[in-house]
Amino acid sequence: MRTAVVVGAGMAGLAAAGALAREGWQVTLLERGERVAAPPTALVLWPNGRRALDSLDPDGGWPGIAAPLPDGGVRRPDGQWLVAPHTRPGAGPAPAVVHLEDLYDALVAGLGDGVDIRTGVEISTVRARRATRPAVGDGRTLFEADLIVAADGIDSPVRRALAPEAAAVGSGFAAWQAVIPGYRAPSLPPDCAAGGETLGAGYRFVSMPLGERAAGRGGIYWVATAAGAPRPEPAATQLALLRRWFASWHAPVGDLLAATRPEDLVPQEVRELRPLPRAYGFRCGTGGVVLLGDAAHAMPHHLGQGACLAFEDAATLRSLVATAEPGPALHQAVEEYDRARRPRTATVVRQSRRMSAVVQARGRLALRARDAALGSLRPRILGHAHGLAADWQPPD
Repeated sequence: MRTAVVVGAGMAGLAAAGALAREGWQVTLLERGERVAAPPTALVLWPNGRRALDSLDPDGGWPGIAAPLPDGGVRRPDGQWLVAPHTRPGAGPAPAVVHLEDLYDALVAGLGDGVDIRTGVEISTVRARRATRPAVGDGRTLFEADLIVAADGIDSPVRRALAPEAAAVGSGFAAWQAVIPGYRAPSLPPDCAAGGETLGAGYRFVSMPLGERAAGRGGIYWVATAAGAPRPEPAATQLALLRRWFASWHAPVGDLLAATRPEDLVPQEVRELRPLPRAYGFRCGTGGVVLLGDAAHAMPHHLGQGACLAFEDAATLRSLVATAEPGPALHQAVEEYDRARRPRTATVVRQSRRMSAVVQARGRLALRARDAALGSLRPRILGHAHGLAADWQPPD
């Protein structure tokens, strides 16, 4: 029996564990927390993410929980259009937004009986020597397998052991996310859409409707970013700050912040890996270790590609190891995974960093230059990123 250990039960780890189990692998899924739980936020699934999920689990129930993502255009804080709403370029399935609670439920349901879930396991040791099977341990138990999949996020102890050159650093932004449930969502006039993006001087606000069935409650998802370090204050104080910072912005920004409660707020520091790891696959023993998701390529979230690339990782890995037996065949699959994923993710990371420069513009001259260029810059940047997303196809 081929064995795999997946470290991390976030979206990437759940997707990889379920896919490997469906290919006949015996999978152990390790989670640092005491339970597998979704953050109370949402996620945009671009065409590449949707294709990857379809490839990972063709019978999964996630399409039924996703809502279409309208293009609400880009405005200035005073409501003036910088880029009017338009039909998104490219082909492929339309972008969609999904509540993470619903997506986690679908991914957990797809694990089946072939996955042994262990919670409360914090990895402290990593073994990746050429002559022995790869293993990870928490100081009490050593988990050996033919394949170790590190899907344990930007602070991955597995990556730190194998690719210490990749450091987690701040991107210069703080971010806040929230989902306003449907029963508390503000009533908006027909000409005041709940979805759209607004760019200010170092500030950004994005909102999108979740559809009526999201987490059983519907609602509206919003994300705010501000240049600078994360705030140390309690959630209620941070929410008050957001309301003050965005007080003069066009509707419905103020309405959405007013409808948000402190317990809805999810603050986070926007971090990334600099440089990216020198490799995503490390052969050893009967197989090897691979890095997946944020453990491999955490990036600024301004293009919303982090989770979609993680699903691509999982779909690529599934395809390469589906029939690979421990030994030379699995060694080759680990090396092919590295060759397939590093150029792809490096390209998207570069695009995300370019978009960071657009969002980070501050000062009168910088803002004038950004606003003047945005009509052509945004379609070029986002159109290229959308093309990257739309053109990606799961491996056979």
